[in-house]
Amino acid sequence: MTRLFPLWAILFSALAWFQPALFSQYKNWIVPLLSVVMFGMGMTLHLSDFKRAFNMPGLILTGLTLQYSVMPLAAIAIATLLGLSPVLTAGMVLVGASPGGTASNVICYLARGNVALSITLTAISTMLAILLTPLIALLLIDASIDVPAGKMLFSIMTMVIIPVSLGISMNHYLGKALKPVRHVFPLVSVFAIVFIIAIIVALNANRLPQLGPALLLAVVLHNAAGLIIGYFCARALNTPAAEARTLAIEVGMQNSGLAVALAIKYFTASAALPGAIFSIWHNLSGSALATLWSKR
Repeated sequence: MTRLFPLWAILFSALAWFQPALFSQYKNWIVPLLSVVMFGMGMTLHLSDFKRAFNMPGLILTGLTLQYSVMPLAAIAIATLLGLSPVLTAGMVLVGASPGGTASNVICYLARGNVALSITLTAISTMLAILLTPLIALLLIDASIDVPAGKMLFSIMTMVIIPVSLGISMNHYLGKALKPVRHVFPLVSVFAIVFIIAIIVALNANRLPQLGPALLLAVVLHNAAGLIIGYFCARALNTPAAEARTLAIEVGMQNSGLAVALAIKYFTASAALPGAIFSIWHNLSGSALATLWSKR
């Protein structure tokens, strides 16, 4: 069920496009569902995972620097090149300023990357998001759209930090008791992400025909920029292949669900479109890349 995540995302998106009434009524569920995903990610982490950063400080710093520089700047450059509206540009920047996505850990495993490094980068970038996401948004898009940085800071705290911390705590204290049902958490996370995507598509069903082609190209280029720059920057620093793959995946695959929730909460439904499309595309491109790398 979880391996077919891209298929579920496409099927539910298509259903939401043709039958938007089925999902649009659940608009207020987006933030709670995102918290469920963050909690599920926390359930896969241990306190010892954070200690891995001390064993790989150079790679951690490189990955985080690329994460919070390449993707936001690429978002602005691509949006400007394609002439996207200020609202869609804001959505692109929110995707670029978001931390690594939870799906990156699975894709890293399938691509024979360094899973420990992937988990560490995802965890640390998520923690840093409480400061860097609103700061980057303020710096890059405040000129055209008012960015409520303080409220965004509080939202990231409640939507990300608290659920992740609860998940880590439960994994630490109740890990053995929860082991028989641990396999359920990835499935719950997949369902939550797919449902979020479906809600966003339903809310924008009448806009997609007009916005689709240019926005789809922007999202594809944005994702490709992260994957390509992440990989070749790592290789330029003589990083081993497995770790270079990991950095590419972590930079190119964003927590677009967070970008969607922030866009819905502080901007408009249109601003959530880049995150919704990115949620589908980066899993498809990541799966294809993992299949290619797993054979090498």
